[in-house]
Amino acid sequence: MKSIVLLSGGLDSAVCLAYGLTETKVELALTFNYGQRSATREIQAAAALANYYGVKHRVIDLPWLAEITTTSLVNEEENIPEPMGPELDYMPTAKATAAAVWVPNRNGLFVNIAACFAETLNCQLVVAGFNREEAATFPDNTPEFVTAASTAMAYSTANQVKVVSFTNRLNKKEIVALGHRLGVPWDLIWSCYHGGDKMCGRCESCQRMMRAFTSQGLDLPATLVYNG
Repeated sequence: MKSIVLLSGGLDSAVCLAYGLTETKVELALTFNYGQRSATREIQAAAALANYYGVKHRVIDLPWLAEITTTSLVNEEENIPEPMGPELDYMPTAKATAAAVWVPNRNGLFVNIAACFAETLNCQLVVAGFNREEAATFPDNTPEFVTAASTAMAYSTANQVKVVSFTNRLNKKEIVALGHRLGVPWDLIWSCYHGGDKMCGRCESCQRMMRAFTSQGLDLPATLVYNG
């Protein structure tokens, strides 16, 4: 089986790339720039990971997506939420933070663009880095989304491309454990909503990543600044 991997450069997508290489022939890794604050750092991280694994890498620019959303990931006048500790699992807070960083149909768009490349390159799979934790508040991270997208692609692609996520049913702790077993180069990843010199250690993405690394007794990535 051949695949196209969605590679943001973050924890989940890095592990999906590493695992995907053990199960498929990865023809291309795609990174999307839709004007998000972390775009430059995500692109750098994804390029570094693709180079590390010897995978072709391409960046797709989607400037119009930034124009139609007010998400705090793009709009710097909006504060990016910083839930801490138990708030990460407190559903009212989790739903509010998810709403603040929601981008209209983002994953739906990403997997469909990847499917175009998959059909052209005769790949059977689009690999996406979803996870069980965020599926609680992001419906486009769920197994149901993966199944529905694959069902649609059975009609929209000539070679019936399917969407898969090797981390879909795992929480962040389990994803870090899997990545550790696979030898993922953690110092290359970027899992922060911001685009500074170092990952902030305060946004939800950083908090979930840090909690997962700590649970496994592993050192945090060198790209992280932790002010705790």
